Amino acid sequence: MPSNDSDVHGRTTTAPPEHAPPAPARPPLASTASQALKIVVVGGFGVGKTTLVGSVSEMRPLSTEEVMTQASDGVDDLRAVRDKRTTTAAFDFGRITIDATRVLYLFGAPGQKRFWFLWEQIFTGSLGAVVLVDTARVEDSWYAIDRLEHHHTPFVVAVNRFAPGPNLHDVRNALDLSNDVPLLECDARRRESSRDVLVTLVRHLSRYRPPAPAPERSS
Repeated sequence: MPSNDSDVHGRTTTAPPEHAPPAPARPPLASTASQALKIVVVGGFGVGKTTLVGSVSEMRPLSTEEVMTQASDGVDDLRAVRDKRTTTAAFDFGRITIDATRVLYLFGAPGQKRFWFLWEQIFTGSLGAVVLVDTARVEDSWYAIDRLEHHHTPFVVAVNRFAPGPNLHDVRNALDLSNDVPLLECDARRRESSRDVLVTLVRHLSRYRPPAPAPERSS
């Protein structure tokens, strides 16, 4: 039987049962994140990066979404996203646990050209990336793919289907993607679909072999 005691303020408290099992200790973050993977989500402006991070994160995502003001007039290209009212000013952050030892830390990069200077810092330490593509604006993904290839960062390409459009074969040709780069469709609003994109990336990372360095030229 639990006993009743009084605390220093005279309030009655209930002691736990004598043989109650101890609460399980939560392992420190350092041990659970021993195989942490920093993943970057990149792509054009308004392609769904913030949506993907938010749909799949197991924690409340950290977002730097800000309301767009007149300062963006003539700076950001809004022709294909006229209904967009907010923009990522720095990055989005989320986390998803793959298994007992692997955790993905997701960083959604801003899409506007005026924020591209942040990409170098966001790419630092990343082990892989997801490139989101809108088939109505395939060219908006070229810069992201160029930067990832420059950094020798393995990546997958996910077509966020807003509407019917070109098939994956045509998208691969338009992006000039190697057959070694996984290409799939997704709906960034759905957790299961976003999770499948990340699982595809993790599998790609397990098979990825960085290109051999070019041989030095003899003088």
